[in-house]
Amino acid sequence: MERVQTGIRIERRILKVLKATAELKDMSVGDLLEGIVLHAFEGKSAFTPETLRQIGEFRGIYGLTLRASDSHSLKEGNRRLPARKT
Repeated sequence: MERVQTGIRIERRILKVLKATAELKDMSVGDLLEGIVLHAFEGKSAFTPETLRQIGEFRGIYGLTLRASDSHSLKEGNRRLPARKT
């Protein structure tokens, strides 16, 4: 297994939730992302119900209202999606 350093662009609030979740699990964001992706590739959830509850709290704290359906609408630069009304 060989890991490489990469630079990725990611929506700010998503990154905040990822960092908080990684901290909760005492792991790096990179390790967390690898786990999420490997689970997704197999059609599995990467998180327990309790972790999903905690992620929901982080989403509220950081104002992350984006959903999976928004993923195809994200744009580079200053053009941001409006916050979703709840």
